[in-house]
Amino acid sequence: MMRGNGKVKLFVYGSLKRGYWNNRLLRKCRYLGTGVTKEPFKLYSVGFPYAVPDSRGLPVKGEVYEVDLKTLKDLDNLEGCPNHYKRKLVEVELASKQTVEAYIYYVDTPRGEPVPPKEGFFVWEGR
Repeated sequence: MMRGNGKVKLFVYGSLKRGYWNNRLLRKCRYLGTGVTKEPFKLYSVGFPYAVPDSRGLPVKGEVYEVDLKTLKDLDNLEGCPNHYKRKLVEVELASKQTVEAYIYYVDTPRGEPVPPKEGFFVWEGR
């Protein structure tokens, strides 16, 4: 959902997180904190993760950023959206307990190895 300032929120759970190789693309974006999706997903990895919406899944733990539309377009190109990953709005509960709507990149079909749950969430840790 676009704000009046031309920015949107983005939930990231893989290589765009702090400490991973694509986070440099978010260096000028406002970091809003860690959060978990309210929608359940299953997580798979091929060296980078894929979130797949699944009613039998669990929330995904990641980070939320506020990004401008140019950055979002650049990230869409990186993620191959809409042909590789798709993007949709989901509710995310931040560590502060505030709920925000943020875009997430996801796929419909599992790819790679399942990521095991950790403490009731799916968390990708670079494998």
